[in-house]
Amino acid sequence: MINPPYPVVSTAWLEQHLGTDDLRIVDIRGHVLPASQPPPHYFNHYDDYVQSHIPGATFIDWVHEITDPADPRHAQIAPAERYQAVMRRCGISPDTWVVAYDDSRGMFAARLWWSLHYYGHARAVVLDGGWERWSAEARPQTRDIPVFPPGTFVAQPQPELRRTADQVEANLGRQHLFDMRSAEEFRGKSSRARRAGHIPTAISLPRSELTDAEGKMLPAAHLREKFAALGYSDETEPVVFYCNAGVSASYGLLALRAAGFQSGAVYDGSWKDWGNDDSKPIEQ
Repeated sequence: MINPPYPVVSTAWLEQHLGTDDLRIVDIRGHVLPASQPPPHYFNHYDDYVQSHIPGATFIDWVHEITDPADPRHAQIAPAERYQAVMRRCGISPDTWVVAYDDSRGMFAARLWWSLHYYGHARAVVLDGGWERWSAEARPQTRDIPVFPPGTFVAQPQPELRRTADQVEANLGRQHLFDMRSAEEFRGKSSRARRAGHIPTAISLPRSELTDAEGKMLPAAHLREKFAALGYSDETEPVVFYCNAGVSASYGLLALRAAGFQSGAVYDGSWKDWGNDDSKPIEQ
């Protein structure tokens, strides 16, 4: 039985544990275009996976498989049955450890990490530095696509990890609200929603500020210092992360866990929900 570091693992750790029975590696590579460019903005990198990936890795399409196709706010978490089917297809069971990696500085891997936790599967970690670091270090790669026996994953929502617009609004001024979008979006210079700006009382914390030049997560002590400088150092106080559609927000929560805090939630609708709802207040 493996016991990986939490919530991120190194490339060296993963290479050492390749082929472990109770481990599933998930390739969830993709990219997002800037808000200033015309849609579509969201893409998976399945073709790159087919060309080369970490041995034993299976692929999950972050754009379609773990989202709700019936929800107009694209990228909302998939309903339980849909999500459960994807995890079972990947051979994930309750006792499986999942290591997620991407090629976008952890953004999509963190989304899978959060979604697994939201559906009650805490055995999930993120590969620090992702595919870029793995490749730069010339670690093993393959084109072989694995097939696993179906898993027995059971999706059990954990509502404390997810917030709705009404819940966020009801607690304005009584929660730490971090906006993980770019500084330009926070200031209302560009927007993926009809309205531009940010949620009142929100603090700008672009996701890029939580990683180093190589895309690795900042050390825990540095993360604690950063959160403290922004007014958060007591995990008994509520904290919520949002972005455009809950993806970068998931990385914010991942960083909070890496800093040693056990609290926090993601506003899954994020700005694409709030910014398109005229009943919700905004600031610029």
